[in-house]
Amino acid sequence: MAKQSDHLLRCVISLVLLFQSSALLANWRESVPDARLSGSGEMRMFGFSIYNAQFFSPRVLAGKPPGAEVPFALALTYTRAISREDLVEASLKEIRRLSPNPLSPEQIARWDKEMQLAFVDVVPGSRITGVYVPGEGARFYVGDQLQHVVKDEAFAKAFFAIWLDPRTRNPQLRAQLLGASKP
Repeated sequence: MAKQSDHLLRCVISLVLLFQSSALLANWRESVPDARLSGSGEMRMFGFSIYNAQFFSPRVLAGKPPGAEVPFALALTYTRAISREDLVEASLKEIRRLSPNPLSPEQIARWDKEMQLAFVDVVPGSRITGVYVPGEGARFYVGDQLQHVVKDEAFAKAFFAIWLDPRTRNPQLRAQLLGASKP
């Protein structure tokens, strides 16, 4: 009888752990039903490749970003090593540049903390996928594993504007990601 109780207890514990960890192991595609590759391109600076980007959306975009109600994913596969701190610093710099209003020091500190949790040091071949979830915020995956969820829609919009805003530093990459032939 004790043997059956131990076995049952182990099964229950295993199931609980499985259900708790399933969110951490979920692939980004579960957040973007019917996602299709809209476009892709390469980010280069001073002639050096930084990453290859792929943009996934359930809608055909034809050069225009999806609306605020449409989930999407942006996958960056890095071609060089970059520290987490450098990724966060570069992202905050672009978020500040593109923001229509000055961001408070508190907001910058919150977003810095969120990105520190979402990003990792990357090496060539590392992939970070950011997913925009309407009404919720953003989810970040390293490889296929959920790294961090940011429950802040203002952050998500500001972050993805780095690539999708018409004022992006790389309009050619934006056009490629959105499936347009030219910026």
